[in-house]
Amino acid sequence: MITAMLLLLYLLDLEKIKLDIKNMIIQECEKEDITVEDIKDDVELFSPKSGLDLDSLDALSISMALKRMYGIRLGDSKEFRRTVTTIDKLAEFIKSKKDG
Repeated sequence: MITAMLLLLYLLDLEKIKLDIKNMIIQECEKEDITVEDIKDDVELFSPKSGLDLDSLDALSISMALKRMYGIRLGDSKEFRRTVTTIDKLAEFIKSKKDG
């Protein structure tokens, strides 16, 4: 019973992080024509499939927002590209840092 409740809390926190990330991307990258529902959790953010049309300036904006929101600093562009691939992976990364 306790394990199931902990799992539920973990998943709810993860879903909140995903929603926060999506809202942050829309705001920081000025994608007002996109809704959170348009951003799929498992699609590469910097690929044409995402429909976000993100570029290197957007990557910088996202990186700065992650530092501001979560205190997470991604060292270099290679680490950024490894970490910020999908909403799912980014949320897991943030969750692991928060639970650290």
